Amino acid sequence: MRMRRQSMHHSDGETGIDLAPMLDFVLNLLIFFIITAVFVKEVGITVSRPSSSAAEKKEGGSILIAIRANGEIYVDKRVVDVRAVRANIERLHAQKPEDSVVVMAEKEAPTGILVSVIDQVRQGGVMNVSIAASGAASGG
Repeated sequence: MRMRRQSMHHSDGETGIDLAPMLDFVLNLLIFFIITAVFVKEVGITVSRPSSSAAEKKEGGSILIAIRANGEIYVDKRVVDVRAVRANIERLHAQKPEDSVVVMAEKEAPTGILVSVIDQVRQGGVMNVSIAASGAASGG
């Protein structure tokens, strides 16, 4: 009888499953996912060409750059090479520093050329670059 009481007394002192290790594990997983989510970044640029009904009219003057489907680039109604965009933008921006740049690319225009043109414009000192609606203007 004495043994039985001791075993019963021992089982009454037990409280159940210890949840501390499980909570530590869950918190470690949470920290891991938060840290890895910070380092995941999209590489590239999202270009959404709006329809002309969603386009907004920009007030003031603009320096226009057109990109044709065959890859031709027009700055100030002249065909230029992608490497000459920066020099042309610097010249036009010096004449009218308050103007922004609007890039009008045809729907079939190569995206790589569009990105290169925007990079050249920004290197030319203009940070206010817009992409025109696909139906709002025609190139050339």
